[in-house]
Amino acid sequence: MKIQYHAEDTDFLPSNQDELSEWVSAVIKSHDYILEEINYIFCSDEYLLEINKEHLLHDYFTDIITFDNSDEENIIESDIFISVDRVKDNSTTQGVPFERELNRVMIHGILHLLGFGDKTEAEKNLMREKEDACLSLLKN
Repeated sequence: MKIQYHAEDTDFLPSNQDELSEWVSAVIKSHDYILEEINYIFCSDEYLLEINKEHLLHDYFTDIITFDNSDEENIIESDIFISVDRVKDNSTTQGVPFERELNRVMIHGILHLLGFGDKTEAEKNLMREKEDACLSLLKN
């Protein structure tokens, strides 16, 4: 399978993995990229904080860290770490269902791999538009 789901320091795994895999694959294909392999690793805040410190030298909680493991252009090969704790907190803060926020974070990582940034205000706005467009393709 080109998309795999793992749990580290949590018991959480999405129940609709086949549907999510089809959705993520379709988004990647629609941007003319080739899916080689994605590992979604669902984890705790503490687990992701250690990755953030070790690899990015950031000492704060985050909801997602995306590692681009591809050596070639237009090839998607990645490990995507998602803090289930952060997603739960963010969904509560933003007043959206957990699954909706989880899907947004999952596709956010993919959009980074497709070349979309989120450093400037303009990039953040475009990222949000792309996330919303991608979420509209998911049937849930």
